[in-house]
Amino acid sequence: MTDAGAPWVLGVDSGGSGVRFALRRAEPGARAGHSGRPGHSDRADRSDHFDRSGQPDRSGGPVATVVSKEPVRTGPAGIDPGHLLEQLLPAVEELRKSTGAVRITAAAVGAAGMATLGDGLRAELPGALSRALGVRRLALAADAVTAYAGALGQRAGAVVAAGTGMIALGTDLTTWRRADGWGHLLGDCGGGAWIGRAGLDAALRHHDGRPGGSAPLLARLEAVFGPPAQLPGLLYPRGDRPAVLASFAPEVAGCAGSDPVAAGILEDAARHIAGAAAAVCPTSLGETSHVALTGGLFKVGEPLLAPLRRELARLLPQARTVEAAGDPLDGCLVIAEGLAGGEWRLPPDPRLLWIATE
Repeated sequence: MTDAGAPWVLGVDSGGSGVRFALRRAEPGARAGHSGRPGHSDRADRSDHFDRSGQPDRSGGPVATVVSKEPVRTGPAGIDPGHLLEQLLPAVEELRKSTGAVRITAAAVGAAGMATLGDGLRAELPGALSRALGVRRLALAADAVTAYAGALGQRAGAVVAAGTGMIALGTDLTTWRRADGWGHLLGDCGGGAWIGRAGLDAALRHHDGRPGGSAPLLARLEAVFGPPAQLPGLLYPRGDRPAVLASFAPEVAGCAGSDPVAAGILEDAARHIAGAAAAVCPTSLGETSHVALTGGLFKVGEPLLAPLRRELARLLPQARTVEAAGDPLDGCLVIAEGLAGGEWRLPPDPRLLWIATE
């Protein structure tokens, strides 16, 4: 059991599939939210810390985590702070029992929709966590910010987060810049839903005999969804249409090696993603900028990554593409450690990264 009197930090990652909670011991004067060396990734060990030089430091002990599969409710007033607290407080009690943690110095909560739906959290969480846990330093962050902090820590650069949707976020450590993330109807260009819809469109074009169709993609549509005539009835009534569309993106990638239409869809996606990265990446720092890619979409591999690397090299020749050092939960801990250590570099923002301290 770890020293009960040592300070700890709390990270909370709230998303559409549930909530993850983590505690990590905060080492005095160390790391303060710096990211790992460019390209470093150790996915088998999420306990990585990072020292001032950017090199991994494993002296801080493991990360203890608890996962809830119940997403936090969102209503007309935004994200429900009471429902989050109903999950957070028992989770922290469980984490304290497993780690021996007593004193939580700082906390960071990252949530999808925080920028536009987080007013209730900003109003209620600081007081509630102060009373219940003694937390005096709290950050409330949009999920794009926690993805950024998990990927690059507190260095300047850009992060592209791509899964069902797609958003790019960058900072020169003075202000934040965002590109896309407008949802599947208005944007998210190059994301999983965008790719899946383009693939289904090409399949239906071949079914109809229209130009731009793909026989291999039609075959995959039929294998996954059944007869094409049934697809509108299967898709349009569903509330999770973006996820259904995104489920077809791996099929597009699987066909890209032999089908020029599928390959062209991924090349178009790469252009959209690289364009978003270029729109937010700081280029006037007088040094190499880092661009990290994070999110489930990139698991489709080389059919997307190869054209994406080419586009990034063309649009951002001064930038270096690196693998994300961690995920959004890691980012919550990076932000909390920055608050706890007093070495804060990421720019506060009233919507994207809101800070409360006493």
